[in-house]
Amino acid sequence: MKSRFIFPLSINLLLIIAVSQFTSCVQSKKVHFNTSTVVPGAEGTVKAKKDKNGNYYIGITIENLAKPNQLTPSKKTYVAWIETQEKGVKNIGQINSSSSFLSKTKKASISTVSPYKPIRIFISAEDDGGIEEPGTMIVLTTDSF
Repeated sequence: MKSRFIFPLSINLLLIIAVSQFTSCVQSKKVHFNTSTVVPGAEGTVKAKKDKNGNYYIGITIENLAKPNQLTPSKKTYVAWIETQEKGVKNIGQINSSSSFLSKTKKASISTVSPYKPIRIFISAEDDGGIEEPGTMIVLTTDSF
């Protein structure tokens, strides 16, 4: 009698797992930054994931990002930007590169949440981290999501 219930139960469980995996894959995206002409060694990725509240988690990680004062012309900070269809381009924060005690690889990261779907993410080198519009020195950019 128990075996009659186990088979349908296991089929239902497999369907639930498959549907949850499919919906989580649909809502999450990982995009690589294009190779930079300003800092050619810099590499990075952007993870964008829609959460259950309809907001977008955005996680940016970058490696080999030179210090902004080593650029020509010298800058003071890097700023991450989100481009959205609804609100245009918005500053989502400053990025500071650092290396750890055991590794000389420079790493940088930032994460944020946005109610708007990202179209593109990019990083600019700036003299002021609180600016509302990006300058002309775009260091890294993604293609459209």
